Amino acid sequence: MSVLTITLPDGSKREYEAGATIEDVAASISPSLRKKSIAGKIDGKTVDLKAVIPHDAAVEIITEDSEDALEVLRHSCAHLMAQAIKRIIGDENVRLGIGPVIQDGFYYDIDTAVTITPEMLADIEKEMNKIVKENLSIERKVVTREEALAIYEKLNDHLKTEIISELPEGEEISMYHQGDFFDLCRGPHVPSTGKIKAFKLMSVAGAYWRGDSDRQMLQRIYGTCWAKKADLDEYLHFLEEARKRDHRKLGKELDLFMFSEEAPGMPFYLPNGMVIRNELEAYERGLHQERDYEEVRTPLMMNQRLWEQSGHWDHYHENMYFTEVDNTKFALKPMNCPGHMLIYKGQIKSYRDLPIRMSEFGQVHRHEFSGALNGMIRVRTFTQDDAHLFVRPDQIESEIKNVIELIDKMYGVFGFQYSIELSTRPEDSMGSDELWESAERSLQNVLDGLGVPYTINEGDGAFYGPKIDFHIKDAIKRSHQCATIQLDFQMPEKFDLTYVGEDNQKHRPVVIHRAIYGSIDRFIGILTEHFAGAFPTWIAPVQARIMTIAEPHVKYAEEVKEKMAKMGIRVELDTRNEKIGYKIREAQLRKIPFMLVIGDKEMENGELAVRRHGQGDLGSQKVDDVINAILDEIATKKF
Repeated sequence: MSVLTITLPDGSKREYEAGATIEDVAASISPSLRKKSIAGKIDGKTVDLKAVIPHDAAVEIITEDSEDALEVLRHSCAHLMAQAIKRIIGDENVRLGIGPVIQDGFYYDIDTAVTITPEMLADIEKEMNKIVKENLSIERKVVTREEALAIYEKLNDHLKTEIISELPEGEEISMYHQGDFFDLCRGPHVPSTGKIKAFKLMSVAGAYWRGDSDRQMLQRIYGTCWAKKADLDEYLHFLEEARKRDHRKLGKELDLFMFSEEAPGMPFYLPNGMVIRNELEAYERGLHQERDYEEVRTPLMMNQRLWEQSGHWDHYHENMYFTEVDNTKFALKPMNCPGHMLIYKGQIKSYRDLPIRMSEFGQVHRHEFSGALNGMIRVRTFTQDDAHLFVRPDQIESEIKNVIELIDKMYGVFGFQYSIELSTRPEDSMGSDELWESAERSLQNVLDGLGVPYTINEGDGAFYGPKIDFHIKDAIKRSHQCATIQLDFQMPEKFDLTYVGEDNQKHRPVVIHRAIYGSIDRFIGILTEHFAGAFPTWIAPVQARIMTIAEPHVKYAEEVKEKMAKMGIRVELDTRNEKIGYKIREAQLRKIPFMLVIGDKEMENGELAVRRHGQGDLGSQKVDDVINAILDEIATKKF
């Protein structure tokens, strides 16, 4: 009998008789590994545990706690759910569409005359748990196209027959069986239903067959599945925490912003929201001034030919808004860069003038499908904290390094940790191979020189140049891509930008595109969720609220308020004839950082009873001490 040579992940090699399976390899290593195994990999391809190893290969065992386990578990859990639904509703009353794995879970599209309600999900879960306890073996069977079609035509299942009919000629067709249930599927799956231990069905929705609104509507059931109950519980807690922090909910409760059907996807800032926005802009403006940035403003609407010249027309016009004025076509700007190119070109530049750091809080418009809109996170108009650095080639790396240091400082103010991604040339790009290689090498040199960890994202650069993207992690560990640095040799060519060099000849500058908040509107949405609406004192819309216990305390309270306001503190006064407990609870719901109570004792001693949001009662303190504490939090931007 022939012998197979198997290479394990640690590089060691073992020999097995032909016909050996992944399960055989696991068992030969240790009984405990065999027990924990759910699938494997042959030369990098995930396969069933019982898959035969066809030739000499690299083999990896996937255990319940492996990173790759979740996809297999979730795929199998979709089948588990489908089997439970068929048992409850009746096999003859259910036809199955597709049931793929998605981020954090799975779904299955079901064709049935029975309306599956959210209340039914608990019954389906109960039946799923029964099937888990039955520990049914999951078996893979290969069938011919004719056999597969015959099976589903007999069942009058038009969904599966359509899928089978469209499979490429020669493609292997497999079906998976578990007890009284079978389904057309590529796999792989866990070896038995007993391996699926932690799951929950989340919701029911309608879905058109294959996403085509002209096709029939199916019922889509979403679920999640994890290796351990502790992981499931952690995920459900995360979802609950995310619901509490939803910026759309908090934005309404805290009067930050609103939306209207009269301007879909376009935020309206309320006074409290404008405070936050103004503080964010003022903070960045101050840092810009320290670093010799020059602020500009460009028109919201410019001639269509400008966008054709810049390349945005070819690569972006489907996402732009257009209008016509005096028989001339104009476009609302989706980006600020072409306007900055025109400003640069407006005057002759010398090599001594560079670098020129041009910044703008520029409002842009981009078309998003209505179904993609999501509060402040995905809108149709937003403001970018855009900057374009016009540099000589010898200044590229030092300027990019300075931008990275600025990003690090700004994100540190909010307590954000971040990861870095270097995105390379996309298929839909412009420019020569030589320029792209030079641009990518410059960005990589900076990152390597700084010694920061980063990953390569192949083919995800901008159409005009490679980029460095920064992904921040919020308080509940969600990732958001905000800051970006993009190196551009193309736009200076498109606009024929030049500077006079030391040799009195014309030279081409390089443009560094840069944003840190990215979209200020989106950043405010992220901040709202990151801080759960309890903003740091320096950006809080109301920094302190003074509350009186009774009428005799009002005059003193007014004097304290006036003193605070003169010091630049955003302070409110609550002198309503309400119980102090009610006033405090209301201030807590508004997430006001400092809640200051005045009664007889405080008035007599020139003090304030201080409550700090998130900390509770801090006792009575002198008015000046309270003011200094608030001013210190503002100055240090404590979070």
